Amino acid sequence: MTTDRHTRATWLALAGDVACVLAFTALGRRNHAEGVTLAGVAQTAWPFLVGTLVGWMLSRAWRRPIAVAPTGITVWICTVAVGMLLRKATGAGIAWSFILVASLVTGVLILGWRTVGHVVSRKGGA
Repeated sequence: MTTDRHTRATWLALAGDVACVLAFTALGRRNHAEGVTLAGVAQTAWPFLVGTLVGWMLSRAWRRPIAVAPTGITVWICTVAVGMLLRKATGAGIAWSFILVASLVTGVLILGWRTVGHVVSRKGGA
């Protein structure tokens, strides 16, 4: 992959992960009748976005930004784990049912787009 293509893929992958977290938080707020406002989504999303960035740093995601493993799995686990720890530290709720739903939904989203991207890139390269 050329440097320009790789840089573009890296930024698109980061944007994809951020979009997944924002979609998760917006849907959660909507389902709990909390209102889907910019401020509300930002307030709910920030701990998970920090977790996403931690996952990017730990996995060095810029090296293989669309890889399901290890990049996607590391980003997903950090998104949930760091997000929940920050929510707990700031007095926000972290019920077991929320941890389960957050894990499942973010997993489907963060790993899902990478899986689709992998399949599409394999077909395009064949």
